[in-house]
Amino acid sequence: MRTEKEGTMVSRRQFFGRGAALALGAGLVSKVGAASLPEAPQMDSAAMQPPLAPPNGRPYRPVATLNGWTSPWRMKDGWKEFHLVAEPVRREIAPGMVANLWGYNGQSPGPTIECVEGDRVRIFVTNRLPEHTTIHWHGILLPNGMDGVGGLNQPQIPVGKTFVYEFEMTKSGTFMYHPHADEMVQMAMGMMGFLVVHPKNPKAVRGYAEVDRDFVFLLNAYDIDPGSATPKINTMLDFNLWTWNSRAFPGIDSLVVRKDDRVRIRLANLSMTSHPIHVHGHRFWLVETDGGQVPRSAWVPDTTLNIAAGQTRAVEFVADLEGDWPLHCHKSHHAMNAMGHEIPNAIGADVKAVGRRMSRLVSGYMAMGANGMSEHAEHSKFHDLPENTLPMMTGDGPFGPLEMGGMFTVFKVRDALSSYADPGWYAHPDGTVARKVDAAPPGLAEWESGGGE
Repeated sequence: MRTEKEGTMVSRRQFFGRGAALALGAGLVSKVGAASLPEAPQMDSAAMQPPLAPPNGRPYRPVATLNGWTSPWRMKDGWKEFHLVAEPVRREIAPGMVANLWGYNGQSPGPTIECVEGDRVRIFVTNRLPEHTTIHWHGILLPNGMDGVGGLNQPQIPVGKTFVYEFEMTKSGTFMYHPHADEMVQMAMGMMGFLVVHPKNPKAVRGYAEVDRDFVFLLNAYDIDPGSATPKINTMLDFNLWTWNSRAFPGIDSLVVRKDDRVRIRLANLSMTSHPIHVHGHRFWLVETDGGQVPRSAWVPDTTLNIAAGQTRAVEFVADLEGDWPLHCHKSHHAMNAMGHEIPNAIGADVKAVGRRMSRLVSGYMAMGANGMSEHAEHSKFHDLPENTLPMMTGDGPFGPLEMGGMFTVFKVRDALSSYADPGWYAHPDGTVARKVDAAPPGLAEWESGGGE
């Protein structure tokens, strides 16, 4: 992690002018104040960083951000001070593909902000974009002038300027931050982040012991043509890269937990459509929405949760079954990478003759799709792809190609763990893997020999 040089703080009176700026809420930082901002940490790694244990203030169990990190803060006169920098960034979507995005502090999404119910937070926002911006604190209850809607609640943050937001966290929960300025462009370019407010007394709020591992990630999407690196900003639904925290499988971190851990997964959706998130091998309970905690009496067991655009949700469960379990969006195209949407369906057609004739004219040509799309996964290994893109179906597991992409990762449950490091593939006990039978069931032998074709 890199940090800018930290200066000394000045008083709130120096940050705000008298009168109009203070009355507006989010205020422009003066030149004197700008010389004394808290550090603006930077991150250039796409790997999940270890949870940041609170060095001061109220204690809490920190979250782990998939392919992300938590912003450090500085305490000043009872305020937790953070510094976000809105700026162009380069984000590795997965190995082999890098995108030109906009984000915060070197990454998209920006760093997760963590605090505790009752904390007073002061968040400085410096604009290094080529246009004005703001930040809206999605779901937070705060003074109107701190809500971050440009032109309505505050002036836009001009290029090269710094504004400051100040408010108290009056309720715990799972929230987001994102611009409310040229929103179509700035959110399509990747400007978003998580804001987690921990309860003062988790047991009193939830009625049970705190979780052992707490994961967070955002659901987002991009439309980036193969061979290019900058998203199209006018796309409404026809995206070709469906991502978690601006990463696509196989670039998405695994969720690594100990067997019998109580696990919380917090999700937020800032894409243009809903996502039914499904976990294998376990059932969970919806315990929190944008509005707060769900009463225990209202919990319903489930394995799939549909998350609409603009929603945040938190689920909890006990990881009581060892193994490598898929966790993914159940919209089939959302678990794939860049793909052509106008490809005709050739299933059942004999394209071998066409393939032979085309291969004489086009070097490397291969007719595909007559037997389904899984052949694309193997095809991409031996044939060149366009520059800066990803195979539609990719990734390898211990038994062969996974044929996945996009919003897919693996929930890894192990009996003994000491960190969040990937433990590798699960070693199945003898006799617990589906296998080929030695003798065909009655009526199948003729089919297997070709008589049933």
